[in-house]
Amino acid sequence: MLTIDPIIQQPNTRWRNLSLKLLAAISTIMISPLSSIAATPVELINQDWQLVCDNTRTCRMAGYQTDFTSDFPASILLTRQAGNRAEITGDIKLGGDKNGSNKALLELGNRHRVSLFIDGKDLGETTSSSLGAGYAALSSSQVKTLLDSLTKSSKIELVVRNSRWQVSDHGATAIMLKADEAQGRVGTPSALLNPKPNKPNSNVLAAVDAPQLNLVLPNAVADANSNKSFSLKSSQLSDIMKGTIKDLSNDCPRLYNKNPWKVKRLNSTQLLAQHNCWSGAYNTGDGMWVMNDRQPYNPKLVTTSATAYDEKGIISSVQKGRGIGDCLAITEWVWTGKGFAKSKEGTTGLCRLIAEGGAWWLPTLVSQVKR
Repeated sequence: MLTIDPIIQQPNTRWRNLSLKLLAAISTIMISPLSSIAATPVELINQDWQLVCDNTRTCRMAGYQTDFTSDFPASILLTRQAGNRAEITGDIKLGGDKNGSNKALLELGNRHRVSLFIDGKDLGETTSSSLGAGYAALSSSQVKTLLDSLTKSSKIELVVRNSRWQVSDHGATAIMLKADEAQGRVGTPSALLNPKPNKPNSNVLAAVDAPQLNLVLPNAVADANSNKSFSLKSSQLSDIMKGTIKDLSNDCPRLYNKNPWKVKRLNSTQLLAQHNCWSGAYNTGDGMWVMNDRQPYNPKLVTTSATAYDEKGIISSVQKGRGIGDCLAITEWVWTGKGFAKSKEGTTGLCRLIAEGGAWWLPTLVSQVKR
């Protein structure tokens, strides 16, 4: 059984550092001139609302229940792409213990739909969603009324029969303003806050195409040379990789332990070397390096937080925000034939007990991967 010592638990600060960075964003993220922010991702957490805009300038705003009402956890997601004609879509997610008092969750589906109430007024039923149990979609009129209500103090409820889930409005206005800034909408007709119907939309930023990546299948038998032996001792591999890590004690404290190295062939000249770097209370991370199969080995570090390697050419990292796993940080890299390129990065939202693995997918990096 693995023993956990203090130094090995340090890498769990990765998620805490991410959370602190997001929390600090309300005071530290500065929006520079519109032409310079291009497709720079934007992240912000303010009270019970969260904003994540990805590299295509699509912005996602997620609101949650307060921490004090976790018996009936719920979330609303508002999504808008860039561009002056982009519409805003809305989705909801209900969560909670299926054995608890909110048994109406089990009644979701065709028999009982979720209704949206704002300040006690019934705005009608939501529609079914392809996202799964507990999810539903808001109509355009419901989204419009919801956005109006978020600009002031409002009571937002999701109702199934006699059960009510309340989503907080605390922090929503700061999130909406930041979304307007990120998409160049401040002072335009499409602004969420203080829209100007008579002003031009010339400052609204256009969407940016997601980068295209070609996924190349690793070829373990690329040619006759691929069968040549590769034999290095574990300590030799560790020595080779050591120089690629800036902070060994924090990023890969287990580089020299007795865990075995795994070496996979990528093509006739390159290898993927894998070794456990750290383990914590509920997360673990492996180091992944691309290296030549002969001197000079020229190792290139991909990550020290990998959790899986798909031999079809995908490295992934899935890290829990806390032990119960109600929020995750996910990153993927794809093999392009020369190296691993980051293809996907984001989180599943705040840790609010809504669902195992989190309520939503909130990416900061999206790409088009051609297989």
